[in-house]
Amino acid sequence: MVFRKFMQIVAFLFLVVLFSYLIFKGASNTGYNWQWFRVKRLFFEINEGKFIFGPLLKGLFVTFQISFFSFILTNIFGFIFGIFRTLNSFSARLIGYLYVEIFRNTPLLIQILFFYFVIAPVFNISAFWSAVIAISMFEGAYACEIIRAGIENVDKGQWEASFSLGLNTFKTFIYIILPQAVKTIIYPLINIFVSLIKDSALVSVIAIYDLTMQAQKAISETFMTFEIWIIVAFTYLIINIIITLIIKIFHKKTLRGEK
Repeated sequence: MVFRKFMQIVAFLFLVVLFSYLIFKGASNTGYNWQWFRVKRLFFEINEGKFIFGPLLKGLFVTFQISFFSFILTNIFGFIFGIFRTLNSFSARLIGYLYVEIFRNTPLLIQILFFYFVIAPVFNISAFWSAVIAISMFEGAYACEIIRAGIENVDKGQWEASFSLGLNTFKTFIYIILPQAVKTIIYPLINIFVSLIKDSALVSVIAIYDLTMQAQKAISETFMTFEIWIIVAFTYLIINIIITLIIKIFHKKTLRGEK
């Protein structure tokens, strides 16, 4: 186990070094002028003892906002349509099926543009919430399948035992089936947050100043193409690694608690 983890770290570091070498080699062949000393002010400045947020830090805050609200709505959509897909009602199962197939099999970029330019004007929805809802419905399709699988994974004998005790279908689902399903789906559902962080980069197409959009603006003003995109890429990477590690620790503690 220790050796495998060591080899994974070595492989990761090798890829980072190789990636860095290719970038610097390509930039040097084009005569690019590196200006790393200007990067810090894009994140923050300290002027007369005051901490001033730079554009990239402001964009990162917007990225977290979008991801947070999208995560909440993703789970709401996932639970609603996931439950629909497990009901005996034909119409409910059809609605759940169509939702999953439509949103899972069309590009997220197209969904964001469609929602912003077609749906949002009708209901007077802002660009921020257009992005949040579009991303949530896209990721909700995947959450829906996770929840459906978790519910269907509960032994059918649990239903029969509950009915024999006099519980109706609703109470059986709420008090018996759903708590057991949550234990198996909580980890993959939380893991969706990592995807949301990455997917949020697409909201720049509708002029939301998230991290990616702020990076594009900064590049147009400073012409620091390589520096800014490298920093942005590593920012996303570090954030997702930290979130993944937190999720794994949480999952391990949950498993220990069950034992």
